[in-house]
Amino acid sequence: MNIFKISLNYLTGGILLGILNIILFALTGEPWRITTGFLLWGAWIIKAFGGQPENWEYFKDLQLVEGLNDSFFTNNLSLLALGMVCGSLLAVLLASHFKMKKIKSWRYFITALLGGIIMGYGTRIAFGCNIGAFFSAIPSMSLHGWVFGIFIFVGAWIGCKILVRFLV
Repeated sequence: MNIFKISLNYLTGGILLGILNIILFALTGEPWRITTGFLLWGAWIIKAFGGQPENWEYFKDLQLVEGLNDSFFTNNLSLLALGMVCGSLLAVLLASHFKMKKIKSWRYFITALLGGIIMGYGTRIAFGCNIGAFFSAIPSMSLHGWVFGIFIFVGAWIGCKILVRFLV
């Protein structure tokens, strides 16, 4: 029996995620967040091609400007994003669930591409994703976490209705 194929119930998964969030906070002094690491990856790529994201209004925030001066392997948020990607890949490989699939149609491809772009844009205007804006916000007693939770539920419900209507 492969332990990586055992499904955890929601309570056990939630407890494990909570413990991991506490450990991360104890080690780094910051709650769990992920999308800023991906943002920095994109900014570093733009800098490599001669762009100057440090002059963009979005990067006027002191912490983001400091992050632009770091490197891929010295920035905590970059390493956390890398760990999430590698850890997810490792989990799928160990559970034998990885498989390449043929794209069903161009409609699915375009929908997925647009969805990814909209999600990426949303993480920037919300200053985070559901990990930072919800999962780490509620335990810190931040009101914005609860507001985010309500609206992500409404958005997911609307998204499911659209998905069923146009893609299924």
